[in-house]
Amino acid sequence: MSSQQKQSARRSAGAPAAPEPSGPRPARLTAAAALTAVEGIALAALGAYMLIDGLTGSPDSPQQAEMGGLTVLALAVLPLVAARGLWLRRRWSRGPSLITQIVALPVAWTLVHGGGALIAAGVVLAVAALVVLVLLVNPTATEALGIGPRENP
Repeated sequence: MSSQQKQSARRSAGAPAAPEPSGPRPARLTAAAALTAVEGIALAALGAYMLIDGLTGSPDSPQQAEMGGLTVLALAVLPLVAARGLWLRRRWSRGPSLITQIVALPVAWTLVHGGGALIAAGVVLAVAALVVLVLLVNPTATEALGIGPRENP
C-alpha cells in the first residue's frame, strides 16, 4: 500500500490529516509571515490608489484605472491570506506564499528595468521575495508547519 493510499485510508477513518504544530512559532516563520503580509498590504494600497485615481482623478482611461485597481485589490488577497495562514502555522499556507514570491520575481525584474524610483522598488521587492523563499524552504519553517519528509515506500 502506498503512502498516499495510507493517508487516504487515515482520512476516511476520521483521523486528522496532520497533527497540530506545537511549541513556539519559529522566528523564520514569523519573518516569512510578516514579509508576506507587507507585500499584501502594499498590493492593497496600490490597488486602492489605482481605484481612487480612476474614480476621482483624471487618468487617461478611468475604466482601465478602475479595473486595474480592482484587479490588484483582488490579487492582494492571496498574500494576505497566506500571511495569516503562516502566522497561524497552517500547512496549506506555504504554497500560496511560495507562489506569491515566485510571481513577485519577474515583477521586480520589470520594475528594475523601468528606471527612476522603480529601480529601488524592484530591488526591495526582489530582496523580500528571495528572503521569504529562503525562509519558507528552511527545515525549521517546514517542520513548524507540520510538513515533514516524505515516507519511503
